[in-house]
Order: sequence, then C-alpha cells, then structure tokens
Amino acid sequence: MKPLAALAALLCLATPARADGDAAAGAVVFRKCQACHSTEPVNRVGPTLAGIVGRPVASVADYTYSPAMTAFAEGGKVWDEALLAEYLLSPKAMVPGTRMTFAGLRKAEDIADLI
Repeated sequence: MKPLAALAALLCLATPARADGDAAAGAVVFRKCQACHSTEPVNRVGPTLAGIVGRPVASVADYTYSPAMTAFAEGGKVWDEALLAEYLLSPKAMVPGTRMTFAGLRKAEDIADLI
C-alpha cells in the first residue's frame, strides 16, 4: 500500500468518520508532511504518525522530542481531532520552541481532510 493511501486508511480506522473531511483529499495534503513523518511505525525526522489519534502527546518510543513538546505533553494531553486541528493550524504558536519547522495549514478544509 502506498504511504498516502496508508495514511488515509489509518486515519479512517483510527478515528470516527468526519462529515467535513475527505480522506482522498487528505492524502494529497499529507504530501506536505511526508518528508518528515511516516504513517508506518518508524520515526523519521519527526515521529511516526501511525495511530496518532488517541495517542498521548510526545509518547512515541525511540523518538527524542524537543523540551518544548515534552513540556506541552505534561498533564496527560492526548492527540484527538480538536487538538490536532489546533496544532496543524500553527505548530509553533501552539508549542513555542518546537523543533517542527512546518508553518501550518491555513485552510480549515485541508486540516479537516488530513484528520
């Protein structure tokens, strides 16, 4: 299975269906992410995104998170659709000091499709 198709399938299985998102369009949006992230259970520059929905923040084994992301995770935050949507809009605004260089997705439709 191709990585983009795998992401779409993974996100469909990991989360309830969203009325406002399109998995095929989300696979296209994911192209912006795939240079650093994988949908397979392997880390790249960034941690794997396999099973991200419902996973505690900064909890992937064998990945060294920035101190900023580790601090953000305190209190038991869990990646759900709402938290991911907020983060994807502007990672650096939500987690100042994160190593993630991605500026964010500006279109709400792209975020909904990706999730």
